[in-house]
Amino acid sequence: MQLLYPEIKPYARHELAVTPPHVLYADESGQPDGLPVVFIHGGPGAGCDALSRRFFDPSVYRIVTFDQRGCGRSTPHGSLDNNTTADLIADMETLREHLGIDKWVLFGGSWGSTLALAYAQAHPDRVMGMVLRGIFLCREQDIHWFYQEGASHVFPDYWEDYLSLIPEEERADMVAAYYRRLTGDDEICRMHAAKAWSVWEGRCATLRPSPQVIERFSDARRAYAIARIECHYFANKTFLAPNQLLDNMDRVAHIPGIIVHGRYDMVCPLDNAHALHQRWPGSELNIIRDAGHAASEPGIADALVRATGDMARRLLDLTPQAE
Repeated sequence: MQLLYPEIKPYARHELAVTPPHVLYADESGQPDGLPVVFIHGGPGAGCDALSRRFFDPSVYRIVTFDQRGCGRSTPHGSLDNNTTADLIADMETLREHLGIDKWVLFGGSWGSTLALAYAQAHPDRVMGMVLRGIFLCREQDIHWFYQEGASHVFPDYWEDYLSLIPEEERADMVAAYYRRLTGDDEICRMHAAKAWSVWEGRCATLRPSPQVIERFSDARRAYAIARIECHYFANKTFLAPNQLLDNMDRVAHIPGIIVHGRYDMVCPLDNAHALHQRWPGSELNIIRDAGHAASEPGIADALVRATGDMARRLLDLTPQAE
């Protein structure tokens, strides 16, 4: 089994002012003249961390990580102003141009796979390849599965805690009910709702219970950004047209892609990845038999490290030559 690459520190850090009031944080690590790859984090609202850089060979890749609007080290924290999918796509173009990158590899998981696909479909000439994990197509059925009915039948005990904040009369639309609380004037109510929303996701993210993942999702600052921004996007149907990502796959059919998805992913069920693979003839689908949703699960991490190695060899023609 492949191990994650050792932790590395960035060699450059950037702050980019975009549409007010947002200032984006980004950093670079690995090889300054290497194969450019951008890490597109999940959520939306999860932000990047030290783990984000460890899926890539630092002797091969120029690794770019950035925190999307309102989360991580980007400011203002938790802001929903001018925070839409189109804004995030524009931010990626601003970042690419700022760094002087002509084309790059997209690496994204969960919401990161959503944004990667949306960006690639908007700017296919700027994408060399994609490595995507835990596919989230953001169809109405996908949001309904996790936040209304579906995963609730697999984790009824965890669901009970998520449900408990919402009165009976509001439970027919849990996303709307949480959105009212996460955007209301009562700060204590916002924080309670944020933790309940985020912990529900953290508890369901792994095949085997992971205290580390749950602790990460329980962190008050992180939970606030995840819950507010996720709920904002989901209440607004992720600012995408119905079935937009699948319908536009012809725009990126020529781009090589590697898909990694846990068979027992309860956050984004496997049918997301299967449907994408069917619309993307040039893609390779790797179903990880002993895994759920989280990138930190051993089988998922192993497959992602292998995928970034395979993508580099394919794009750089690093296959050893026979003597």
